[in-house]
Amino acid sequence: MLKGFRDFVTRGNVIDLAVGVIIGSLFGQIVTALVEKVINPLIAALVGQPNFDDVLRFTVNGAQIQIGAVITVAVHFLLTAAAVYVFIVYPINKLNAKRAIPPSSEEVALLTEIRDLLKAKDGRET
Repeated sequence: MLKGFRDFVTRGNVIDLAVGVIIGSLFGQIVTALVEKVINPLIAALVGQPNFDDVLRFTVNGAQIQIGAVITVAVHFLLTAAAVYVFIVYPINKLNAKRAIPPSSEEVALLTEIRDLLKAKDGRET
């Protein structure tokens, strides 16, 4: 049983998953700091406060309803998603596009020939 557990833990995909979770957690801290320390203060400078919790706040039968709190969470989500896109997804996509090797004309010709042969084969069988 211990050997099986050791084999399970030392598999590449388990280790890759663990590293991904750790890196994801640390990256989450970077994004949180960016939103809380840079973007939210900018919102506070423009609006007067770093959140919208007091917007649309009212009381019904002693229960306090805070629609602004939902707005704050929605804005936080959008800002976090924008930060991830602008600082991670977009640059990585640009880098991958630069690194992509366009197929050579020989490869294109070969793939075209294979496609045509497959079409011809499918046409005879139907």
